[in-house]
Amino acid sequence: MTNNIKVQARENLSIIADQFALFGQVESVQAFGSGNINDTFLVTQNSLNKKNFVLQRINTQVFHQPELVMQNMRIFTEHVSQRLKKMSLNRRWEVLEVLLTKDGQDHYCDTNGLFWRAISFIEASESFDIMHCNEQAREIGYALGMFHNLISDLPPQKLADTLEGFHITPIYLNHYNEVLATATPSSTPEVNYCLEFVEKHYSLAPILENAKASGQLPLRLMHGDPKINNVMFDTSTKKAVSVIDLDTVKPGLVHYDIGDCLRSGCNPAGEETENWQSIIFDTDICKEILQGYLSVAKEFLTENDYIYMYDAIRLIAFELGLRFFADYLAGNVYFKVKYPEHNLARALVQFKLTESIEAQQTTIQKIIQDVK
Repeated sequence: MTNNIKVQARENLSIIADQFALFGQVESVQAFGSGNINDTFLVTQNSLNKKNFVLQRINTQVFHQPELVMQNMRIFTEHVSQRLKKMSLNRRWEVLEVLLTKDGQDHYCDTNGLFWRAISFIEASESFDIMHCNEQAREIGYALGMFHNLISDLPPQKLADTLEGFHITPIYLNHYNEVLATATPSSTPEVNYCLEFVEKHYSLAPILENAKASGQLPLRLMHGDPKINNVMFDTSTKKAVSVIDLDTVKPGLVHYDIGDCLRSGCNPAGEETENWQSIIFDTDICKEILQGYLSVAKEFLTENDYIYMYDAIRLIAFELGLRFFADYLAGNVYFKVKYPEHNLARALVQFKLTESIEAQQTTIQKIIQDVK
């Protein structure tokens, strides 16, 4: 019975992939990547040109309006493609391309009502979950800076807000309080640590939103999830060549991206480590990332942008820990998990990282001043 289901699933995937296969027949469809939200597959075609592309099932429980996600992606990628044509870069840089179906649509709904899309595959590239060296750290920063630079002249009003409340920490805190009101968390040292940590950091939640509301930080376009493994590196030159995972590109604050990039990049142990008590925020990596970022982002940043950079780094680590912990308390309904305590383990990593950031506040703020 199980084997029949697996065979049927493979056949269905091939049929879906064929809707986007404009350059040959589908040879194989294999699970690809390690995303927590969408289901992703690598499709191989039997043609010399554009052999591979990426097929994804959009999680409509997360993205309630997937058509708007695709609309945003097309506006963004077409804008960046035009910008790149006018620039004289001395290095490789690519933007993902939205692939159309055989009847010219940017998505396909299968017989079960599931929402599918296809995007180009960045050939001869790879991604990493953990930072390996200073050169790689600078490239991560360069990638985010290039991403922001290429969309700095695209009015944020042109893109829909496809994920309302995303990176709005006060909203996550309200959700956490609602979950906590009905949950009965077990009294373990790990759970108690998380409960106490959140309680001590209530006042941190609104700091960036308050700065936006008062006009200190402008509304811009942001990536939304610029962690390490969303930056692709050329397998030969080892330089960054693209930023992927564009579902969360939307109006917001670039500080959410800067904070998220540094949060994920400056944790040498990685987000999935079980040894959470040894987590540190590596300030040497922080300096390299910021140098790479500012090498291409200085032209559109304001003095207030620099003032709030430390707050962004600290806040986003706390915010992600809050989201993981709330999901654990709610029964793991949002993030994919491999075992029941997976989201608790993830939360512990982020909260310990936040502690390390706070302990090194003076050092981090000096780095920001030195590289600006």
